[in-house]
Amino acid sequence: MSDDRKTARPGLSRPQMAWRAAQDIFDGAYVNLGIGIPEMVARFVPEGREVIYHTENGVLGFGPPPEPGQEDPELINAGKKPVTLRPGAAFVHHADSFAMIRGGHIDICILGAMQVAANGDLANWSTGDPDAIPAVGGAMDLVAGVRRIFVITSHTTRDGSPKLMERCGYPLTGVGVVERIYTDLAVVDVGDDGFVLREIAPGVDVQTVQERTAAPLHVAEDLRTIAAPDGL
Repeated sequence: MSDDRKTARPGLSRPQMAWRAAQDIFDGAYVNLGIGIPEMVARFVPEGREVIYHTENGVLGFGPPPEPGQEDPELINAGKKPVTLRPGAAFVHHADSFAMIRGGHIDICILGAMQVAANGDLANWSTGDPDAIPAVGGAMDLVAGVRRIFVITSHTTRDGSPKLMERCGYPLTGVGVVERIYTDLAVVDVGDDGFVLREIAPGVDVQTVQERTAAPLHVAEDLRTIAAPDGL
């Protein structure tokens, strides 16, 4: 056996993170999914639940990606990814799409993050670097208008810096907006007194999660292990 064999890293894969978030989408929900890992969530919503997906560029009721070769370049989501339409889907003007968001008609938004603070502040559009290209998109409208905001993100950056902070160091997208965070290590709620560790990934202990979190973690009395399917 080779001495340089790599050991699997404890924690959830990106699809497993998306699977866990999908379990919290209720039947009949109107949902907006952000770019990246959040887009995967639609693949894992439990069978039998009807979910109506919304995209800022004006589609309500879109479906999964088309088969290769069947893409329509004029049928895309806000991330410029090709989609299909479900029966009853509707096209609306861009302004009407944002009226749905601003009017509180979308139940859940799941999006990524650069940082999340212990009071629910979200930073996901800029590092504040003078050379950074602004890319806020519809995020500020979404976090202000959607009823429930969930975040999917790796627990740390590639260099190991925490993303769950006492206070965000980057420009804010929204203040006190995040309800729940799904990471490769845990499911963390934003409570009245800060972060609450609700669930933990297999092979990961509480100390590891706390060491990679730059704010105190309150451990739930009924802390559970995330039972994500293998092979994702």
